[in-house]
Amino acid sequence: MRSDTAKAIGARFREFNIALSVHAPYFINFASTERERIDASVGYILESALKLREMGGARVVFHAAFAGGEGREKAMRRTTENMKKLAESIYRAGLNDILYCPETMGKTNQIGDHTEIAELCKIDRIFLPAIDFGHLNARTFGGLKTERDYDGIVSYLLSELGRERVNSLHIHFAKIEYGKSGEIRHLTFADTKYGPEFAPLAKVIEKHKLSPVVICESEGTQAEDALEMKRIYHTITNIGVE
Repeated sequence: MRSDTAKAIGARFREFNIALSVHAPYFINFASTERERIDASVGYILESALKLREMGGARVVFHAAFAGGEGREKAMRRTTENMKKLAESIYRAGLNDILYCPETMGKTNQIGDHTEIAELCKIDRIFLPAIDFGHLNARTFGGLKTERDYDGIVSYLLSELGRERVNSLHIHFAKIEYGKSGEIRHLTFADTKYGPEFAPLAKVIEKHKLSPVVICESEGTQAEDALEMKRIYHTITNIGVE
């Protein structure tokens, strides 16, 4: 993306008072054993942050790592060490005024359940969890059903990271088809088979008085389903829907 394009996009978003975040390339893998791959992963995130700054946004979301064949524990240790190096690179580049959001992932072989993401975010204050509840539901084969299920995740994050950070969580939400390895594909709110449902999460957000960024990731109906999430939340909180 050229700088003039990034600035034009940012100006258009500000015109409509819409907050802007970016998703870094999918090639990132901080569990890699290859130095070149780690260096490239750092580069992708820094490049994303530079374009985000030109657009006037505040958050870079990224997929942290794949567990690979060496085992989850080793992969997590390597991911942690390499993300410490990422943090150092971010500070050296003067890009530490931006938040970097490692995302919970939908496949079971990916680093990214909510406990792993919380652990990675302890590395530095510049890391903020991106909690994709559709991904978490897919990797647990439909484990998010009740308000209590959602509350368990949010309460864990509060206990590990504190209220100040969890208050401004970055949240993705979509219904997602899953199979034996987890996520298969994103669906729309019209799906009645896979879930998860947004209403229980809305109740938990209201219960804890959080002010997260919530982004709809439905397949092809993002705007319509985002409006439906707004309607559900406002119904729960008794706010009039415009």
